[in-house]
Amino acid sequence: MFRAYGATPPPSLLELGSALNTISSSNGLGSFHSGSNSTNNSYVNNNNNNNDDLLISAWNLNMLAKGFINCNSSALHSLAQLHGRSPYISAGLDDSSLLDDASPHLLSHHAAPSLSSPSPSSPHSQGSDNGERFSRKVFVGGLPPDIDEEEITASFRRFGPLVVDWPHKAESKSYFPPKGYAFLLFQDESSVQQLIDACIVDEDKCYLCVSSPTIKDKPVQIRPWKLTDADFVLDASMPLDPRKTVFVGGVPRPLKALELAMIMDRLYGGVCYAGIDTDPELKYPKGAGRVAFASQASYIAAISARFVQLQHGEIDKRVEVKPYVLDDQMCDECQGVRCGGKFAPFFCANVCCLQYYCEHCWATIHSKPGREFHKPLVKEGADRPRTVPFRW
Repeated sequence: MFRAYGATPPPSLLELGSALNTISSSNGLGSFHSGSNSTNNSYVNNNNNNNDDLLISAWNLNMLAKGFINCNSSALHSLAQLHGRSPYISAGLDDSSLLDDASPHLLSHHAAPSLSSPSPSSPHSQGSDNGERFSRKVFVGGLPPDIDEEEITASFRRFGPLVVDWPHKAESKSYFPPKGYAFLLFQDESSVQQLIDACIVDEDKCYLCVSSPTIKDKPVQIRPWKLTDADFVLDASMPLDPRKTVFVGGVPRPLKALELAMIMDRLYGGVCYAGIDTDPELKYPKGAGRVAFASQASYIAAISARFVQLQHGEIDKRVEVKPYVLDDQMCDECQGVRCGGKFAPFFCANVCCLQYYCEHCWATIHSKPGREFHKPLVKEGADRPRTVPFRW
């Protein structure tokens, strides 16, 4: 049965139990772990663990309820460092990598509810300090196959000025969204909130009825992106180390930072932060993320795997994991002495190196036996890390 959006009751502790297997009764700073998986685990754990193994302390749940805003200065500085350099723009990724489908029944993801009311999975949750809670870009799926751009615009114009877009629209001659989904780009964020208020809800999914020339009042899924879902700080007292951070490419856009953190912690342990890279203007996910670890062992385990299967709800996708590459690091060998004080252009991701090198030091170190086949990573236009050949 459909129900009015505002009628969704606040979550109870019993509801919390369905998403979080155990809530610690401790008032201290509890740990975030998964079953027998410790934060110092070096390599991938067995597959018997699942998301129900996740334990979050009462303090961490309070942090979750507050949107993880109250971080200390060191954590905020590290978080700004991760965000300010925009290292995770998903070059080469387009919306065809989404698990979006014409059928709204194939579009689901589940967030762990918190002690706040309403639940964080509800689009009515608290947002940023400036009043904005959602991206101005909204996914709409399950559209009638014969609905065109003008009809989509007419269906949503009552909420405010907007533009309708879909992947490769500029290169396509089609007047209809080819895969049954499109994106609504609203001029004002308040339009998104009005759209959500007009939705009906079924099984935690928002729907609105639209019509086409042959189909009347078809429920289509409305999937807004909540701004607070872009970051998950597990322990606000722990500084984030960019050198223990990985880039995750090809992240499905419905996946939230909390869910990415849960998956990566279950696999490698020791996650202290996860973030979803968003467009600076529309603040909508780009299809990439980053995860910071507390231990070197967890970091090495993640980059050694190279690829990870993200499984959460109906999301099941193989994604790429690479080291986070900075563009303002001095050479770890010569500290800039042999390169005139310039920043090191190369990073070696091999576990026996994991260092930044200037060209001179790269050639010197990697001429040694066993290291001649290492390949340097560079930042591709301040975006995702890219492997480049080194000319001796």
